[in-house]
Amino acid sequence: MDGALTMSEKATPAKHKSSADEQNINRVHPLQAELYDQCKTMYNTDMLNIIKRSPSFIRTGQSSAKIVSAEQDQFRKWIRDNIRKKECTYFSERQTAGSVCECGYPKEHHSEEAINLGHLHSESWNALKHCQQVPTDAFGDIAFKGQGQKTAKYARVSNDTAPATLYHLMTEYWGLTPPHLLISVTGGAKNFHLKPGLRVMFRRGLIKVAQSTGAWIITGGTFAGVMKHVGESVRHCKMTSRSKKQQIVSIGIASWGIVHNRKGLISEEGSFPVEYYMDEASQGRLSCLDHNHTHFILVDNGTHGQYGVEIPLRAQLEKYISKQRMGTEDVGIEIPIVCVVLEGGPGTLNTIYNAMENGTPCVIVEGSGRVADVLANAADLPVAQITISFIQKQLRVFFAETYTNFSEQEIISWTKKIQDIVRMRDQLTVYRAEKSRNDELDVAILEALLKASSSCGHKGQENLDHQLKLAVAWDRVDIAKSNIFTDDKHWKSYHLHQAMFAALVSDKPGFVELFQEKGVNLQEFLTPEILMRLYNNIPPYTLLHKKLQKVVQGGKHPHVTDTTDSKRNVHLHHVSMVLQELLGEFTEPLYRKLKDVQERKKVNNTAIKINILPSSPQEMQQTYSQESGICEQEVENPERDLFIWAILQKRKDLASIFWVQAMDSIDASLVACKILKKMSCEENDTDLSEEMGELAQEYEDRAVGLFTECYRKHTKRAQKLLIRVSSTWGNTTCLRLALEAESQKFMALGGVQALLTKIWWGELSVDTNTWQVLLCLLLWPAIYSNLITFRQDEEWRKKKLSSDNELIANLPENSNVKPCTGQCSISRTALLPQSDDVDLKPLTHWQKLQTFYTAPVVVFYWNVLAYFGFLWLFSYVLLIDFQQQPSGREYLLYFWLSTLVCEEIRQLFYDPGGFGFRRKALLYISSAWNCMDVAAILIFVMGLLCRFFPSTLYLGRIILALDFIIYCLRVMHIFTVSKTLGPKIIMVQMMMKDIFFFLFLLVLAIVAYGVAKQGILIHNEQRLDWIFQGVLYQPYRMIFGEIPTDVSCFDLSQCTVNGTDPYKPMCPEHDSENNPNFPEWLTTILLCLYLLFSNILLLNLLIAMFNYTFQVVQDNTDIIWKFQRYPLIEEYYCRPPAPPPFIIFSHIFLLIEQLAQRKPRWKHKKFKKLLDEKEEAELLAWEAIIKENYLIKQKRHESQSLNQQINYTMVKMDAVAEALDINREGSKMEQRMSHLEEQMMQTVKTLNWIVNTLVENNFGSRESASALGISDSKATEEEIEPEAKELKPMCHVHARSLVYPGTNINRFPVPDEKVPWKVKFDGYAPPVYTTETAGGDHSAGLAESKSFKIGDAGPDTHRLEELLPLNPHGRTGLGGRGSLCCYGRNMAMDPIITRFKRNSDNSATAKNGKRLLEFLVIRYPGEDWTLPAGILDAGKMFPRNMMFILNEKMLDMFQKLQKKALEVYKGYEDDSRNTDNAWIETVAFNLHLDDDNPYINSITSRGSSETSIEMKIPVMVEGIAKQLAVQWKTVEQGDPVCARYKAYLQVVTDFHGACF
Repeated sequence: MDGALTMSEKATPAKHKSSADEQNINRVHPLQAELYDQCKTMYNTDMLNIIKRSPSFIRTGQSSAKIVSAEQDQFRKWIRDNIRKKECTYFSERQTAGSVCECGYPKEHHSEEAINLGHLHSESWNALKHCQQVPTDAFGDIAFKGQGQKTAKYARVSNDTAPATLYHLMTEYWGLTPPHLLISVTGGAKNFHLKPGLRVMFRRGLIKVAQSTGAWIITGGTFAGVMKHVGESVRHCKMTSRSKKQQIVSIGIASWGIVHNRKGLISEEGSFPVEYYMDEASQGRLSCLDHNHTHFILVDNGTHGQYGVEIPLRAQLEKYISKQRMGTEDVGIEIPIVCVVLEGGPGTLNTIYNAMENGTPCVIVEGSGRVADVLANAADLPVAQITISFIQKQLRVFFAETYTNFSEQEIISWTKKIQDIVRMRDQLTVYRAEKSRNDELDVAILEALLKASSSCGHKGQENLDHQLKLAVAWDRVDIAKSNIFTDDKHWKSYHLHQAMFAALVSDKPGFVELFQEKGVNLQEFLTPEILMRLYNNIPPYTLLHKKLQKVVQGGKHPHVTDTTDSKRNVHLHHVSMVLQELLGEFTEPLYRKLKDVQERKKVNNTAIKINILPSSPQEMQQTYSQESGICEQEVENPERDLFIWAILQKRKDLASIFWVQAMDSIDASLVACKILKKMSCEENDTDLSEEMGELAQEYEDRAVGLFTECYRKHTKRAQKLLIRVSSTWGNTTCLRLALEAESQKFMALGGVQALLTKIWWGELSVDTNTWQVLLCLLLWPAIYSNLITFRQDEEWRKKKLSSDNELIANLPENSNVKPCTGQCSISRTALLPQSDDVDLKPLTHWQKLQTFYTAPVVVFYWNVLAYFGFLWLFSYVLLIDFQQQPSGREYLLYFWLSTLVCEEIRQLFYDPGGFGFRRKALLYISSAWNCMDVAAILIFVMGLLCRFFPSTLYLGRIILALDFIIYCLRVMHIFTVSKTLGPKIIMVQMMMKDIFFFLFLLVLAIVAYGVAKQGILIHNEQRLDWIFQGVLYQPYRMIFGEIPTDVSCFDLSQCTVNGTDPYKPMCPEHDSENNPNFPEWLTTILLCLYLLFSNILLLNLLIAMFNYTFQVVQDNTDIIWKFQRYPLIEEYYCRPPAPPPFIIFSHIFLLIEQLAQRKPRWKHKKFKKLLDEKEEAELLAWEAIIKENYLIKQKRHESQSLNQQINYTMVKMDAVAEALDINREGSKMEQRMSHLEEQMMQTVKTLNWIVNTLVENNFGSRESASALGISDSKATEEEIEPEAKELKPMCHVHARSLVYPGTNINRFPVPDEKVPWKVKFDGYAPPVYTTETAGGDHSAGLAESKSFKIGDAGPDTHRLEELLPLNPHGRTGLGGRGSLCCYGRNMAMDPIITRFKRNSDNSATAKNGKRLLEFLVIRYPGEDWTLPAGILDAGKMFPRNMMFILNEKMLDMFQKLQKKALEVYKGYEDDSRNTDNAWIETVAFNLHLDDDNPYINSITSRGSSETSIEMKIPVMVEGIAKQLAVQWKTVEQGDPVCARYKAYLQVVTDFHGACF
């Protein structure tokens, strides 16, 4: 049997259901998609480990197999409620086979009730009547025995199952992602041979198109014919693909009754899995399932052994899937469908014909045999050359074995179908492997879809947009470059905006780059509205989506009513809040908030579809104008905004594209590093967290590499990049970003450290020794000696020396001119690179003194000495001078501490960066050392309060003593600046974290042993202090080697028996003779175990943890120390130069400045620098040039890397191996066949010569000689019979459609050559049909009129009378008058009502210097726009559709206009309702409404947007109430309605001088 598999009809618009770029919101979780897998193996250890490691398992918290079982129960319940099978309820025994029912099943397969019913009644068996639906008993998973670990999902369904239910099963419960393409493979159902080369190309092309587009492949599902070849392709994909995302979906739809060994698939509760054995040897007429398919839908109609049961349901399912929206909502197109044909027989031809009739493009694989080769040979020929004789020759060649089985009627039918197929060239593509060596099958499939899109109502720019949407959805940049962006197609920037948006949302970096190459300007594309749409299209269940929704829900105004979904209510200020949370409080908001609540309400209440782009550029501009005012600011930096959007969603490739294009790239890299590190810590999914961490590391490396390159090129400019205030990134600096991102690598760079060292030493030379600083600190006159040097003086001397040397070199040899002094160096500095210190002068004495004591290093040493003085004074007071009444030294201590308090207050309120008090307070608290300072001050204040009361004097001293410990520990922060001590202090800090984990385990051991020991030894101890000592303190002391004596023995003199002595512990259990009464062996064992666990295990664990921490820090000592320098240097740079307690004078001065509202002098001049616009632009341009060089070096390095070379080698080796396989398998056979053909040609020539010679010598007549020749599969034009060449190709086509519209009546096939009545057509016997309700219909018109569901009527059995009129254009294949009103001519009218288009201000609309026309169209529900045309009823001047929309006065006006109307066409109408005896003749004329016509706006008025308002009119059509839509359409090339009536409208526009 041939694989006759019917394709689905062309899809119509349908509401979007789910999004691919979104992570399947309404779909069951991926784990639930696996919940039906392998019930028997689900509970083994390996499977559970795989589930536990699954990210989805971690995300949803499904941590046990019980949940899987519960989900299986839910699946079983859904199956029982929604999926049915069919079983026979009436046993009717076959006459040819005993004990076998007409349904094909044996008697024992039927129930007793069915058998008894068959005995009682003798009616004939009918599948529709005698098969009923019952809950299915076969579903779950199939494990193919002997085929490895191959499993597939399956379900037995009734042939009456709704396609929506099956689609729900596949997407919701089988976990399939909705496809971007549906590939229906049809062809031979029996095994056939493919050439090795063609087999490889078919496999490779099918895999590539399925993987690249995310397609579903639908076949018959059995292990034979074309299904087997598809299965082999799927197997090859599984073997070669490393990622599960690359696995393709192949769905087999087969008849349940023809499946061999199907009994094992039956299970009332489902099988998870069931073992299926493929036994081809004993299958007989049945077929085994193909083990390489991934899913099976087994269609049951209650019969056994009947093929083709699945065809109607498969067609319905394909049609339903093709109506679903693909990808995201913003793409706005339906899932395309394509039919791929491999080999095939008569059933395949019917499949192709029906598919193309329904608008489905077909790809024919030439060389596969039979039908495919017949169509391939006919595809490129004119229809006039495809004659009956041509088809006969083709059948002799390709159906040589079965040609004798073809009847004349079948050959005629084949000819008619092939002619109709070839006429639809836009939907027919032939893949010729021999001529397409460079083109793969996947390219042919995708090109076929693009070619077919132009014939599906998409014309002009709309067709290009549709093709581009398809290419974006498939992620095939190569197709877009070769087929869409060609030289003959002109694109404007705004034409690509919709596709650019779709490419961004669906993460297609290749298309983003392509669109930018083709002219998309990001500044024009990215408006605030588009940016908001991007954030509103973030996939749910992602960390960013949760953060945004949290902000949205928390930030809603109580007076604002949100009419949209919450997930579509994200504004840019919400994004800004999330960014501040991720970046930190040190940055300013990147996006400002809406102006007021009323504006937000306006945005939320306007009918703006946030997630759906307009379908045309005009609508896009209109939407933009409606959405104006959404955001206060315009997008000034689109590259930055898109970079942030991509980074927040972890879209690596897109982020890289915008990073390359963006300015300020070092800051952008550090921002990405900070965001990704923060999100990595908050992400629950381990895999996603690791990916974010890796991406953060990548951008940190980019920042390091780019800054290193900048520093090599120009030191000062690179350092200026570090301290430049970046308005792009929230008025922060590169240094601050690196610090907040904890980028130790960046902070450890030589350029960064050189800047920090320069800031640390101030104006002092960095070569100054510490002892020199300390000496000058104590003996200030030494500053004016040569003991220390200042950097400005050194630079002045260097410039003076270089200027003098150059002047001397330029003087003439005999010149007596003396060198100039220092003033001459100024002119020379103009030739040097510009810097901040162009005008250098030597420092004065006062400047030297000031710069020395304000240098951060000097301030640091001053504060160190002062702090040690404070500690000395504090310890002196505590140890020696703590009196009842405070002494002078104690008051000095209090005053000193008060200055420290003032300094902490200054640090809290000191805001040189302009962050605001809230953010500054958060930054202050974020430092652990600041928290320690606050704690020390608060404890000191508590001790001070207790100290002034005699009753709490001692308590106050204790508190102050404890506070002294905190101040001593505070010294560690001071020495973090030391390269030697700094890393050690970091080690201590990290080891403190290790101790906390260790203490948790230690406390468990101590409490466990202490309670057990105390409970065994002591009876009812009531004193809490001794309980604490026995339970906690003594076990803790044991760790250090102190073993108690009461464990094994005790002394009554050292303890109290009754617990009356508060200074002695309670005695252990003992008898009257003072002997131990407790089990000594037990206490000894417990002691040994405790010491083993604590002293050996835990202590060694702590040592190992300390060793690991030490090793980690030691390996990165230099990097960690350099990173820790920045906060300390910044602190002492901002600190007043005077140390405590003299710092109080600086505080008083600052307070006076603040009260006087003067600008404070202490600013981050060295850490922040605000550049003017020109200088900043030059600096960023220089950075961009360096970035280009850096990227070039990176690419060169990657191309020369070992991994890249290995990849290139692997690709080349694969290509060579594939070529060798093809040649090895096919070259020998092809050579033999070619040699055999040559020998046959020589033989034929020789025989012809012998025959001609014999005839010439009168050895016989030429008529008696046999004709010799070889039939060529590709008939040339010379072989076509002469009569075929003389045929005129123009004849009615739609009037010969095989199925009469509205009925199930098939016409007699009439090939083109048999259409004229004058041509003899033996055997022409058309059926006769005349409907009882024949009359006018609302959709009469042009050749592209639709088929209507009028209802089936049986054919008229009466023969045609000889006097009936004959169709003047020839045979149609049907007699009678069909659904027309009368025999002979039926008059129709196509009124083209036009007016000139006007703007909203009533001015004429013009294009290319010509005015634009509008014409009136109508539309019934579910149909396309058309003219108000139709058949004229008896006595009527206008068709019924026109009378529906016009009143009596307007009809009278149009009757007058008709007299002077332009007649566009008059004559025969090629309509599908025509018959041999009844046909339609139409007259098309133009009724133009002038501008002064009073009824010009009476039908429908013009809208505010210069477009006509659509008006709905209730009408009654054949007793059914319908809504008739009426609207004016602009006459333009891109409109589908204009394309249908192009011939008419061209005449009309030429007549009125309008633009078309």
